[in-house]
Amino acid sequence: MSFIRQFFGNMRKANQKVLSIYLPAGYPTSEATLPLLDTLVEAGADMIELGIPFSDPLADGPTIQRASQQAIANGTTLLQSLNFLRLFRTKHPQVPALLMGYANPFFRFGWDRLVDMAAAADVSGFIIPDLPPEECEPILSRIHSSGMDLIFLATPNTPPERLRLINAKGRGFLYAVSLTGVTGARKNLPPETKAFLQRLRRESSHPIMVGFGISTPQLAAQMAKEGNGVIIGSAVIDLIENSPDLPAARKTVFEFVSQVKKAMG
Repeated sequence: MSFIRQFFGNMRKANQKVLSIYLPAGYPTSEATLPLLDTLVEAGADMIELGIPFSDPLADGPTIQRASQQAIANGTTLLQSLNFLRLFRTKHPQVPALLMGYANPFFRFGWDRLVDMAAAADVSGFIIPDLPPEECEPILSRIHSSGMDLIFLATPNTPPERLRLINAKGRGFLYAVSLTGVTGARKNLPPETKAFLQRLRRESSHPIMVGFGISTPQLAAQMAKEGNGVIIGSAVIDLIENSPDLPAARKTVFEFVSQVKKAMG
């Protein structure tokens, strides 16, 4: 059993919902990345997704696009990002840490090299939004044989036959995209989101994490009831972006994540 699947099993036994936070590597500065990751865990985040900056993040809205551009301007590399996760997992071995990025930087880095170095850094798994399940071999086999998971995304537009393929190939959990569109904090989610998540619960054998658009503790609590937990990215990045310095960013992020975790129960 993979580390992520065992983690979800333990959380389910404890009757706890999972809070996962996304943060781009190297944002707002390289020096700020690890302190911010520490703050997230201290505030109650159960899982971390470290984003690899990319110039054309197709699934991401303006907030994460700006953060990615800033991280690229800071000179953030994939190699550096792997080192961030290695250091993070050394300090927080109980917290799953995923590498989230797009296929192009991973392809240029070299898939075999990437998987080997990720395994050495104790990375728990990968989220690659633009890697179709129809075209994921032999990458999938390399990731799974190295003890990590490849997480796939399902959207409200995902047809039943493709969901069956995702269910068969994916491992760890299913990333449920709560709406049709890109990432970004929203005050409300569409009414059809609940029906979509109920369908996923019926048709998927994996734990379900709900992401995209979740921006408040109340919305997080609402969405957590429909799955195993929630994923938040843009709302946290907005707080960092609007903070004058790192200490202020850590304070506001800690307060927000703590409130979210408390609201989720």
